Order: sequence, then C-alpha cells, then structure tokens
Amino acid sequence: IQRGAADGLHIVPPIGDPGFAALRGSMLPSLEGARKIDAIFSLHPALAQVGQMFADKQALAVQAIATAYRDRSHFDGQNVLETGGRQAYAEKSGWMNRLLSLLPGSDGKALALAADVPMALRGPLPVTSYAPSRLTAPANDLQARVARLYAGDQQLSGLWQRALATRSLVGTPDAESGKGSAELGRVAATLMTPANGARILIIETEGWDTHSAQAGRLAGQLRQLDALVGSLAQGLGPAWQQTLVLVATEFGRTAALNGTQGTDHGTASAALMMGGALQGGRVMADWPGLKQNDLHEARDLRPTMALESVISGAIAAHFGIDPVRTARTLYPAQADLRVVPV
Repeated sequence: IQRGAADGLHIVPPIGDPGFAALRGSMLPSLEGARKIDAIFSLHPALAQVGQMFADKQALAVQAIATAYRDRSHFDGQNVLETGGRQAYAEKSGWMNRLLSLLPGSDGKALALAADVPMALRGPLPVTSYAPSRLTAPANDLQARVARLYAGDQQLSGLWQRALATRSLVGTPDAESGKGSAELGRVAATLMTPANGARILIIETEGWDTHSAQAGRLAGQLRQLDALVGSLAQGLGPAWQQTLVLVATEFGRTAALNGTQGTDHGTASAALMMGGALQGGRVMADWPGLKQNDLHEARDLRPTMALESVISGAIAAHFGIDPVRTARTLYPAQADLRVVPV
C-alpha cells in the first residue's frame, strides 16, 4: 500500500503523450534516464531494479486506474481500497482477508508486516502481524517465564507461541533493526520462504502525499520502494517465480502542478505488479489522454480501468482460481465487476 495518494502520472509517465510536457514541464528533468516501456509510457528512473524486472518481463504497470472511490479524502479512499466496497466504511472486512477463504488451509497463512493489522487484512479469518523491534531483545529466561505464565491460558498461550515462531523466522536481533526499506524487504522474504511461513503478506509505505517539492520527494520514495521490492525478490530466491507483488494507492494526483511544484489530490493513478510468473514488460491501459477535455473534472487523470477488476484478474491467474468466483469473493459489494485478465 502506498499511503498518501501516489502520483501515478510521474511513476509511469506518459512521456509519449504531447499533453504531458505541457502539464509537467518543470518536472521533466527528474525523468531523465527513465526506462522506455512502449511508445507512450516510461518508468521513473528511481525504479532501477523494478526497471530490470520490466526488461525481464517480470513486471507490468496498469495506468489510469482507480478504485470505486471518487472523492479526495485519504482516510475514505484508503478504506475503499482496503475493504473493496463501493463507498467508505460500508464493508467490515478487507478483501485480503476474504481472499484467504479461497485458498487451501496450507496457503491461508497471512501476515501484516506492521504494528497493527491494516484494514485490508482484517476479517473473520485469523491473521497475525509482525513489526521489527528497535528495542533490545528480551533474554531467553524472560521469554521462558512468560511462556510459563501464559501456559494455562488457551488464547494467550497460542498467541505467544505464534509470536515466538515468527520471531525465530526473522533471525537475530540485528536483523530486526528495521533500518531501511531493503531490510524490510529482506525481513518479508524471511517470513515467507519457510514451509510454515506466511503466504499472504501486506506492507504499508507512507509519505506519498507530495503537495510540494514533488520531484525530489517522489524520487526518494521510489528509491525506497525499489530497494524494498528488489530485496524481497532477492530474499525469496526460487520462490520469486511463484510470487505476485501488487503496489497500489488510494487515488492519484492532479494532472497539472500546483504553485509549490507539487500535485494535489486527484483521481486515477498507476498500479505496479511484479513477480517471476508474470507475463510482464508492458503497460496495461485504456489511455484517456491529457488534453483538457480528456481530464476528469478538468483536473485529474481520468480513470478508465477499475483496480478491483485488475486485482481480481491477477489473483485468479496467480492462484488458479475461477475469475468470477474470485471477483465475487473479494468484492461482494460490486456484483457487476468485470474481471480484467492479467
């Protein structure tokens, strides 16, 4: 999750559209060295490792995409993104939790790499969370005493044992320092590769709300994302060939720059997918164009593809599930959802 509304127009810039330079002229230098994907679209140069995945056909982008949400509140938009409802707070569980009901028991272990479980993973099916600690690791003797203290409590004992098992997968206290996005990717891979590891995992990233000085700030954000995904792929090793990574945000940003060389809350954005089994190296888009009359409400990139449709198609293909059943399970409030093959 890219919290804060990531600017998909600059992450997967439509440099081949003549209207782009008119809207983003002063930010064009920040795209020097962008990897060309096709006649219209390129990839931001800060995404170097993701760019190599595009070259290896292990990554794709979806442009001019949005959820069912059409306003500009971060909290409401994130709730729709995570619950899969038609409007904010209408659904009480997240689409990732509902996904677990489609998977065999052995594949239904889910983990949030966060202090709290994000809404996308909340629901009736059990999930856990893990946050790398910056504190000194507790002594083994203390852990043993806590285990004895909880032994008579059926609920606490189980939770404690699962926490210890997760911590043992991560490794030494130094590995838990949580410093840097590359380390976060490594920890995620460590938690997923074992036979008893997580099969579904969610990571939150903050800082995508670029109202001012966007060129430098966005480049920094993308370098961190690139390091995270690259480290995850490296850490997974052969399992990368069976992995699907989805990067999505609650909504996009305005097509034109504001007076502080940033962008404001918009509508459509871009989503990224990576994984060894993808048929990548491309951008999926029903491109609406960037002329004034083509913009949504005369200010935003117009959404032409539903994020929920693309997620349903990607999940169905990845897990070998019937697409219609997948869409109905993940997004029960959107009965008319058309699945987009990925």
